[in-house]
Amino acid sequence: MSQQAVDTIEQRFTELHKRTSTEVWNDGDKLFKLSQDIEKTDIYLARRVMQRVRILQPDRPKIKMHLKRLSDEVALHAKQTQTSTSTEPSTKQSENKKNSEEKKNKLDNFFSKLNTNFISKKWAQPWVLLLAVPFALFVFYQLVWAAPRFESRAQLIIQQPDGMATMDPSMALLSGLGVGGNSTADTEIAKAYIHSEDMLNYLQTHNNLKDHYQKGGDVFSRLSSDASIEDLLNFYIDHTTIEIDEASGVIKILVQGFTPEFANTLTQAIVNRAEWYINSIGHQLADAQLQFIRLEHAKVEQRLRDAQKKTLAFQQKNNLLDPEAEGLALQQITYGLEGQIATKSAQLKGLRSTMTEKAPQVVVLASELSALKTQLELERDRLSTQQGTNNIKNNGTSVSEVLAQFSDLKIELELALKGYTSSEVSLDKARIEAYRQLKYLVVVESATLPQDNKYPATLYNILLFAVLQLMLFGIGKIVLATVKELR
Repeated sequence: MSQQAVDTIEQRFTELHKRTSTEVWNDGDKLFKLSQDIEKTDIYLARRVMQRVRILQPDRPKIKMHLKRLSDEVALHAKQTQTSTSTEPSTKQSENKKNSEEKKNKLDNFFSKLNTNFISKKWAQPWVLLLAVPFALFVFYQLVWAAPRFESRAQLIIQQPDGMATMDPSMALLSGLGVGGNSTADTEIAKAYIHSEDMLNYLQTHNNLKDHYQKGGDVFSRLSSDASIEDLLNFYIDHTTIEIDEASGVIKILVQGFTPEFANTLTQAIVNRAEWYINSIGHQLADAQLQFIRLEHAKVEQRLRDAQKKTLAFQQKNNLLDPEAEGLALQQITYGLEGQIATKSAQLKGLRSTMTEKAPQVVVLASELSALKTQLELERDRLSTQQGTNNIKNNGTSVSEVLAQFSDLKIELELALKGYTSSEVSLDKARIEAYRQLKYLVVVESATLPQDNKYPATLYNILLFAVLQLMLFGIGKIVLATVKELR
């Protein structure tokens, strides 16, 4: 049997498969019945179906027997066909001779058509359609059509001065000043702000970012004309790369643009805005901390004023400038009176030993002694009950109680004064430190002006596309071969 006959049988077998349901096609018994029905009209197709039945049910002797019978009949039919072909009239040889030249011409035409068909079939091969054509289009896009993108670079670092050593330790702890910041967090904050919508709005206002992204580049690399703010932000983030060196804390900003000048301008604008943002954070933090210290200082100052008012009210109430000095003076007066009384008593005893009680000198001395004792009692009353004295009007409060109350007020006033002095010093130091830049941005490398385009990476993209194509094509071939084998 020729290869053409085999291909014809396979074609009819494939058409039969398409017309037959999956349930029948995978059922050996139903296919066996179908083969018997086809045997009456097409013995070759019946034998091919029986081969399918044998694959589904290889252990049934009945299937093998029917397949052998069909194979014998097919062989007999092929032999008969070949014999009838060999007994054709010999007269055709003479006709073939006469038409030899005509056949030669036809043969030339045949080979010409064959070459044309071969070329058309070659271009219709799957590997040409799935590999060569897409690869050629991609290479054309990368080498000819793709718009160049230029990348500008800038490097920054965030520094924080250590100027908190002059502040009073207690106030520094209260305010939080002098506590070192986290450099990693600072760089991440800067990165987040650069990729934020606030930065995008600033760049759109000052650099018309959207217009550049929409008008520059090619149809595949530019921003769509109806892009939303979210699309613009994603496009901006894709074309702005932030790299952070964890060891040194250096922030590298890589910005892409369709022209070198715009890439440089955009990078410089990002650097300036980031510097403003970092500095503003430092000043806001300093103002907040200074405000806290001012509030604490106001409390200390109010405490001092209250202590002064209490002391002044106490002095006015007791009509005393200095109760301690007043009490000391009363004690000295009392001690002096006691000394005079002792002296007068001794003198009176001496006079009584030599004179009568009615003697003028004895009477005068006794009168003086009595006056001194009366005055001593009054002074002692002033030290104890202090009722109705001329200088102290405190409703019977003793000098000792007055001194105790005054001592409490004096201690409170001294503590308030010391606290105020310390707070005043800390406030002055904090005011100096607060207006220094707590965190500031240093430009390590200014925005560069690129001369060569960095994107697209033509060679890398072409090689990557070829590798992916081959992988997908190989996977597809394996899947198709597996499916064909299962059929």
